[in-house]
Amino acid sequence: MKRLFPAALTALWLILSSFTIHLMGDSTMAEKDLSKGNPERGWGMMFQNFLDDGVKVINYAQNGRSTKSFIDRGLWDKVYNAIQPGDYVFIEFGHNDAKESDSTRYAAPRGAYQDNLRTFINGVREKGGNPVLLTPVARRWFKEGMLDRDCHGDYPAAMKEVAEQTGTPLLDVTTATLDWIEGLGDEASRPYFMHLEPGRYACAPEGKTDNTHTVASGARKVTEIICGLIKEQLPEIAEHLQRYDIVVSADGHGDYMTVQEAIDACPDYSHSEITYIYIRKGIYKEMVSIPHSKFRLHIKGEDAENTVITYDKFAKEFWPGRDFPVGTSGSATIYIHSSYITFEDLTFENSAGEGKDIAQAVAVFTDGDFLFFKGCRFLGNQDTLYTYGRFGKEGGIKRNYFLDCYIEGTTDFIFGPSIAYFEHCTIHSKKNSYVTAASTLKGQKYGYVFKDCKLTAAPGIDKVYLGRPWGAYARTVFIGCELGAHILPEGWHDWEKEGKPDTKKNSYYAEYQNYGPGAQGPRVKWSKKLSARKAAEYSFDKVMFQKQDGIIWDPYDNR
Repeated sequence: MKRLFPAALTALWLILSSFTIHLMGDSTMAEKDLSKGNPERGWGMMFQNFLDDGVKVINYAQNGRSTKSFIDRGLWDKVYNAIQPGDYVFIEFGHNDAKESDSTRYAAPRGAYQDNLRTFINGVREKGGNPVLLTPVARRWFKEGMLDRDCHGDYPAAMKEVAEQTGTPLLDVTTATLDWIEGLGDEASRPYFMHLEPGRYACAPEGKTDNTHTVASGARKVTEIICGLIKEQLPEIAEHLQRYDIVVSADGHGDYMTVQEAIDACPDYSHSEITYIYIRKGIYKEMVSIPHSKFRLHIKGEDAENTVITYDKFAKEFWPGRDFPVGTSGSATIYIHSSYITFEDLTFENSAGEGKDIAQAVAVFTDGDFLFFKGCRFLGNQDTLYTYGRFGKEGGIKRNYFLDCYIEGTTDFIFGPSIAYFEHCTIHSKKNSYVTAASTLKGQKYGYVFKDCKLTAAPGIDKVYLGRPWGAYARTVFIGCELGAHILPEGWHDWEKEGKPDTKKNSYYAEYQNYGPGAQGPRVKWSKKLSARKAAEYSFDKVMFQKQDGIIWDPYDNR
């Protein structure tokens, strides 16, 4: 387990200990052309996912390369010129050096192959780098049910000799991957390699049987094996290792290329274990649904600004093939029907725009309990964040926590019946309208609580209400918040209309120690000004603890 530091110390540690790992090798390591749905992956495509921000991976490996052709084609020169003091260079060859019939690639194991490895080692050290030798990834060759453990002939032994002679660290990937394949057996190991069914892949319409190259699951497994060897032999790199159960990457450098595929791959009804999902930078244009059975997930983006889940559905859009619109509830980019889920460093967006032809367009629809959003961005217009929660006792309690988030919109852009706690968030109004539209259920003590938040607005926006009651019993409280000049002095709107009688009497709107030009008032007479004693009732622990279930929630161990 990696050491835990405060954020500032962690950042400093990463800067001081940062370095690059340069990868030199063949097709088992290399980047792949993913056109026509090609499922092939080299393990070097996965490696960055297993390392923190202190380590950068550059993959120079190419299909078909041997030690000889890597030099002859100028690839070694590129690596050599890029090495900085303290960098590491991983060197893995052997598959193509063995091709005696190809004079452009063949390098005898105890001749040119060893000479070339020494050239690499000496060159890396000249530049102040650290060479690491890796024996080649095993081939999956079964004969009469038995794995051929001599699939690389003399090359692994020849590399080990060079490692010993030169004092170079060596990761015995050949033995480790042979053990893995042999442990699985013939049938169970096939799905990890390029065994493609006819008619399924445009890249191989007639199917394919390839026992050398891996699909995504195989590349992940090889990477895990290599990281295990790193832990044993390279402690200075091991300090930077991290692991996610699933990695999503739009460009193919992960287990899946879409967020929904990752969700679908999560275990159902995991009653204690958290599944960790990492989403690499990218624009993921897709509707995502997390069903009730997929609980206890931790979904983290590479960074919130550049890891975006977006879609453009809107309330007045008609269902395909039907003659009625999707409505507000049907317009969301992501539906969260499950509980105990953490989202971190992600952007959720509804990009449909705004206007009479659009109406509501939800970015996030929450229908689960114990949902934690940390450092996330919510982008939209009308009805951006729908804390759907429950409509009726059968729905149970629904609690949401938003920490260090950014939420923008035009009208009622934070709305719904859930209990929601917003802390250190920026709430940005894009139109003269209403920030919140809570519909807290009758008898529920807490609705929306905003603690130490900052309310901002787009240029020219100067007439915004803190909230209006979507339901007659709406409850919204702002505590210690900085309110910009766009907030109207009266603060709140009663939204009295049919179906919401006596909102002035039944709704509960209150503030405590807010500041900034929008906090000046005078407020409407039916809103409340909390005392210090009353404000203390709105701590995170008290809001989230409900007598109905008696659960004390720790969002940082969200299980």
